[in-house]
Amino acid sequence: MRAPRIDRRDWLRTMSVGGVSLAAAASASWLGQLAQGAPQETTLAKHVIVLWMNGGPSTMDLWDLKPGKPTGGPFRTIETAVPGIQISEHLPKLAARMKDLAIVRSMTSKEGDHERASFFLRTGYAPQGAIQFPALGSLISHEIGDAEGALPRFISVAPTRVMRTVGGGFLGSSTAPLLVGERAIVPADLQVADLAPHPSLDDASQQTRLAMLADLERSLAARRTGEVLGGIEAATAGALRMMQPAARRAFALEEESAATRAAYGTTLFGQGCLLARRLVERGVSFVEVTLDGWDTHRDNFQQVAQLSSNVDNAFAALLNDLADRGLLESTLVVWQGEFGRTPKINENSGRDHWPKSWSTVLAGGGIRGGQALGKTSADGMEITDAPLGVPDLIHTICHTLGIDPRKQNASNVGRPIRIADPEARLIKELL
Repeated sequence: MRAPRIDRRDWLRTMSVGGVSLAAAASASWLGQLAQGAPQETTLAKHVIVLWMNGGPSTMDLWDLKPGKPTGGPFRTIETAVPGIQISEHLPKLAARMKDLAIVRSMTSKEGDHERASFFLRTGYAPQGAIQFPALGSLISHEIGDAEGALPRFISVAPTRVMRTVGGGFLGSSTAPLLVGERAIVPADLQVADLAPHPSLDDASQQTRLAMLADLERSLAARRTGEVLGGIEAATAGALRMMQPAARRAFALEEESAATRAAYGTTLFGQGCLLARRLVERGVSFVEVTLDGWDTHRDNFQQVAQLSSNVDNAFAALLNDLADRGLLESTLVVWQGEFGRTPKINENSGRDHWPKSWSTVLAGGGIRGGQALGKTSADGMEITDAPLGVPDLIHTICHTLGIDPRKQNASNVGRPIRIADPEARLIKELL
């Protein structure tokens, strides 16, 4: 018979040495020190919001400027809330929130093609033949998400073509993202079609149809089994949960005050970030919001200035909103694209693809803000301190969520694949 488990507090309260309880003795000398050294509970992130800068943002015009150098461009730097850290003049609101931000200025990879690099950042692995790697959002939501929640565990807002093709992979369709606003142009397009019952149906008719559907599924399940049937059943159950009024309200941006909507910016990206806050507030594990337009081979500086204003408003408002609602510590926010842009300015006043040295930014979710990690050379051509790879970033993201990045999942080719590359390291400086 198994011995009953004894709680440490009960043991201290009941045991005694020489008539003196250990609970009383704990305040003295070695036992007090021992108690102080006991592991403490840590706050783990529960949600991830990825702000995806599609096309490869020119991070040396945003987070790692080189003013006065031939590669530097025309933008000025401004001081931030953290002495010694400067960023672009076009990011004043984020400069004021620098204490929340951790800038990694020494990201590097070998993938300079948009599609391959996007796949690498989305999965942690370069494409490898027939292996159907799942998206990071699928991996994470599979580990920490509520499969029976009213909303899907993984939602992609205004997704790009790559996100439409990289889904649940070998984890299955149940972990694939819900795509919201696939071809959205304006904020009003950030909707999920057909969630509300048809106007011609009253409640009784709706319930009759749902009962008929349940009968059909039971009949099919009695005759067939398998992964495809399981996927259909899971998809149907998820769709029915989303049809409930509470789930539909998650997408009702009109419920937000005019001041809140204005703070995020009235752009598609700004309202997408507001939607991301509403989704994590309702328990969604992983949300990605895309801002397109960063493939700046021409007129880089004009385009980056415009895009920066969009980022500055939405990213800063998201941090403010999460903090005000007590969600920032439990929500990891990651700003990133698939690579950076060349330090050398081309003949079209543009910058080309550059995976060798670029920046990403993290905030919330247990990240130690107020720092810039890693360095690049004076011209931005080389990493001179703390080079970090994409798998290192993914390993660290998993760690903040309490997920073992070395956990293995069975793949579609019959061999186990770890969540993060086994050679990846934890970026301890970020924590």
